[in-house]
Amino acid sequence: MNIKQLIKQFLLLDMLRGFRITLKHFFSKKFTIMYPQEKTPTSPRFRGEHALRRYPNGEERCIACKLCEAVCPAQAITIEAEPRSDGSRRTTRYDIDMVKCIYCGLCQEACPVDAIVEGPNFEFTSTDRKGLVYNKAKLLKNGDKWEVDIAAMLQADAPYK
Repeated sequence: MNIKQLIKQFLLLDMLRGFRITLKHFFSKKFTIMYPQEKTPTSPRFRGEHALRRYPNGEERCIACKLCEAVCPAQAITIEAEPRSDGSRRTTRYDIDMVKCIYCGLCQEACPVDAIVEGPNFEFTSTDRKGLVYNKAKLLKNGDKWEVDIAAMLQADAPYK
């Protein structure tokens, strides 16, 4: 053992260096956020709870093209459609199994009319699996509730698409 290592071990220089780092951080400003009272800002590209959007006139945006169902790698989306009286299609069933969903955002990217989006809400839980299978009514309710925030997120993200 050389003399330098011996002095280092005898004077406990590594331990003193650790104490110095600890004291430096002990008196610095804390980064803790008190979660229920304070919320962290989220990115415009944040992928939270899914929502189906409507046009400003109240009509559903989904045209039942089934691109989101086809592109979903987890096969979490189920869509059934029927023709309208004017010849266009409408969805009769739109289910997302949130337990299967991996929040990849491919459904949102594939949608040509921005009908399905992943909104800003990350505070959704359930005590059973049945509560995490979202049907069309639940998705439309989410879209109505979060429409202002969703529109702002899409507007902020638009320059990067």
